[in-house]
Amino acid sequence: MLGSVSVRDAFLILNKTFFMSRPSAADYPVFYEAYVKLVPETELMITLSASTQELQHFLSTIPVDKADFAYDTGKWTIKQVLQHVIDAERVFAYRALCFARNEKQSLPGFDENEYASHAEVGHRTLKELKDEFLTVRQTSVLMFHGFTEQMLDRNGVANKNPITVLSLGYVIIGHWRHHQHILRERYAV
Repeated sequence: MLGSVSVRDAFLILNKTFFMSRPSAADYPVFYEAYVKLVPETELMITLSASTQELQHFLSTIPVDKADFAYDTGKWTIKQVLQHVIDAERVFAYRALCFARNEKQSLPGFDENEYASHAEVGHRTLKELKDEFLTVRQTSVLMFHGFTEQMLDRNGVANKNPITVLSLGYVIIGHWRHHQHILRERYAV
């Protein structure tokens, strides 16, 4: 194993993505800059592959007794944070799929607070949310591995803003890193 990527996977990833570069600021809306900056790595495929094991490790550190903890009144619980990240990753991945397949129609935005208010997590266990998040991440990894360089360079419009498929991969990783940082700092996970 090379870090958290097997030698076989590393070969396949490097063979496929050797010349891929990071997205430029012109490739995504300015409001995603904070997420993209949280991903300093230059090889999306390697970073995505490694992210599954990193995610699994982090999720294993969240104690069951903190599942319904919110650090302040009106803030999301840990289960709500996880559901939000799951929902957001699905939206970002769907956008990436659409644009990789050369979709020309503009895709709608999504209101994270509206989604969260309708995502009832009280009946869900922390384990269910952890398992779902890992599964969603694994499907994102597999989807991005199936994209060619040409597909990663394609763009489309979501929420009235142009964005490339490659950028969406960086947003997926950076969005989780943002929330992981919040979980560590404010939820003491």
